[in-house]
Amino acid sequence: METIVGLHRNHFGEIISFVTSGGRVISYRKALMEAESGLLDGVQAQVDSEGNLTFGPGLEQSFDDYPNLF
Repeated sequence: METIVGLHRNHFGEIISFVTSGGRVISYRKALMEAESGLLDGVQAQVDSEGNLTFGPGLEQSFDDYPNLF
């Protein structure tokens, strides 16, 4: 099972894509769908109160430790 090893941010500092341990670059949305399906280890997706798919509580802050890869 793949894990997230890095990410890409836009010039506003927002995460736009992730780099997986398999070398794939996947969009934020695709990462959410794969996490929900159990295809990414170490992250969890959940539905928020407005019905939007998001990463679980507190996980957004943990992405600060991931390298910004290009």
